[in-house]
Amino acid sequence: MIYLIELWESVREFIATGGGVLYFVAMAVFLMWILMIEKFWFLSATYPKIKREVIAKWDARTDTTSWYAHRIRDTWISETTEVLDARMITIKTLVAMCPLIGLLGTVTGMIAVFEIMAVQGTGNPRLMASGISMATIPTMAGMVAALSGVFFSSRLDAKVKMAKAKLVDSLPHH
Repeated sequence: MIYLIELWESVREFIATGGGVLYFVAMAVFLMWILMIEKFWFLSATYPKIKREVIAKWDARTDTTSWYAHRIRDTWISETTEVLDARMITIKTLVAMCPLIGLLGTVTGMIAVFEIMAVQGTGNPRLMASGISMATIPTMAGMVAALSGVFFSSRLDAKVKMAKAKLVDSLPHH
């Protein structure tokens, strides 16, 4: 319990150092990871059942060669592909937004530094350095969040593409 309190204090200090924009970065990261975990869960637990049902329906058909049968096959593949692609755009968008949110924090932090310089002058380099340091932390946080998201979203994207290809191969037509 003490470890969690210390961890929470570290997070609070980090957010206090970087500014309020870090809350938005944290929310984006939280949402991104929830969606990625849900997608991994879907691909490993739910999708195999859907795939088996589609293959069973296709294997149950007596006609797999006519034009009508090909349209049905294409429709089932399209519907399953739509289910596989669900929320992938949102995940990729969140990955792309993390550095931008961090950059927003840097811009707002630099504006605050310039305001301090305008009021107090440029005679105190420590004040400017701490302000610039505070302004760059959101960008760093956004970049770190995006890097973790890029790796796992690329892995997810590859798994989705492989699942689509395997489904198409599992529904033979002549």
